[in-house]
Amino acid sequence: MAKGKSWLRILIELLEVFFNSSKRNKRGRTWHQHVVPYEDGWAVRREGNKRITSKHRKQSTAIRKAKSLARKYKADVIIHRAGGGIRDRISYDD
Repeated sequence: MAKGKSWLRILIELLEVFFNSSKRNKRGRTWHQHVVPYEDGWAVRREGNKRITSKHRKQSTAIRKAKSLARKYKADVIIHRAGGGIRDRISYDD
């Protein structure tokens, strides 16, 4: 066989790349949870979703729910201000 990598080594490397990337970001989606203003209160919404996951009267309650989901899925919590801008980001990816 010629110098360089064998076809088996190349196949193994391709499979490693495929499986490692699919663990992190299946179909381009994440489990990051956004705490956003919603009607007269606050909502938790998964990144990329139009529908909300849950709605709450207080931002602190929505943050607790978002943190719980983010821990479970090793994701981030992105907390928005009442005006929509991002106030804080908490990571649970380890």
